[in-house]
Amino acid sequence: MTTRYAYRLGLAGAALLTFAFVVPAARAAEDSGSRFPPPSSGQQKGQKNQKQQGQKKKKQRDGELRTQYQHARALIMGGEYEAGIAAMHALGHDDNPEVANFIGYASRKLGRYDDSKYWYERALAADPNHVRTWSYYGMWHAEQGNLLMAQDYLEKVRLICGNTECEEYTKLKGVIEGTETY
Repeated sequence: MTTRYAYRLGLAGAALLTFAFVVPAARAAEDSGSRFPPPSSGQQKGQKNQKQQGQKKKKQRDGELRTQYQHARALIMGGEYEAGIAAMHALGHDDNPEVANFIGYASRKLGRYDDSKYWYERALAADPNHVRTWSYYGMWHAEQGNLLMAQDYLEKVRLICGNTECEEYTKLKGVIEGTETY
């Protein structure tokens, strides 16, 4: 009887460990901007015809919004920070963690550390597990000379990713060690 109980307990523990490591890694993997544009609110019952008619328009709007977001992100990643910030604001989704994070990143690159902090915190308020924001905010702390806080954020990134191999972890670690700038 105790052997059977121990076996079941072991299986339950293995399942729990698998869930604890696989789910955060999957969340981190999906965090590549694919959550933009944000999902629209659900339709109510009885609106099938409206829903069917509106789906085509919604897909078109979402495609346009995604294209605008990708353009704004490309501006920022290309070093055109002012134009990128303006393009992100023009999307009208400042509370989206992807948008807020890239506004924070661009602000940090412009040396506007107070603005950057505001936008990183806004991104984390929208999604407390937004791994890219934790990484970039850790870089912000490293640039400010607060390596202890940057180390704390590195640990948070590790927990969200579920490993030490995700891009967000390796980049933040490189910044902390002084082998990478970002």
